[in-house]
Amino acid sequence: HTVEEVMDMAKNKKKKDKQPTLEDLLKYEIATDLGLAEKVDREGWGGLTAQETGRIGGMLSSRRREKGKNGEA
Repeated sequence: HTVEEVMDMAKNKKKKDKQPTLEDLLKYEIATDLGLAEKVDREGWGGLTAQETGRIGGMLSSRRREKGKNGEA
């Protein structure tokens, strides 16, 4: 699932016209790496604990820094 699909599921499929941003996709990729994608699919982003959300945020920041060091966007 894309992040947008997951968010739509969590919101009872209210909006489908918004495209997921690159950050949304990266966040979902990190959730997958951490084994949290199924939980996000089932409960939405609001179903994550503060600890789980913090882990995703920390990894997101680390990946941004890595891209900056490598001269990427």
